[in-house]
Amino acid sequence: MKTVQLLLAFTLLSAFAAANDHNPNASDLTANPVYEKNCAKCHGKTAEGRHFGGPSLISDKTAAASDDELRAIIGNGKGHMPKFGGKLGGGEIDALIAQIKKANAK
Repeated sequence: MKTVQLLLAFTLLSAFAAANDHNPNASDLTANPVYEKNCAKCHGKTAEGRHFGGPSLISDKTAAASDDELRAIIGNGKGHMPKFGGKLGGGEIDALIAQIKKANAK
């Protein structure tokens, strides 16, 4: 019985890994669990912004922002956006920045 349970668990984990076969640091922005948990509520599931919510992260303005500017906004907040510096680790913020930049690459 235990062998069957282990095999089932391995199969489920393998299926999950196949569906998410990318490292969060290299994946697209909206698939990042950190984005889904902390950003999608305001910036939308597609990162294109929400009416009466956060602005689109896929925009010329965001594309023109430097890594340091994006890091400051994520870490310190801006306008209605809360601070995430104490909530997210440096690696998580760096991954979001890289993914935002990748999403804006044309």
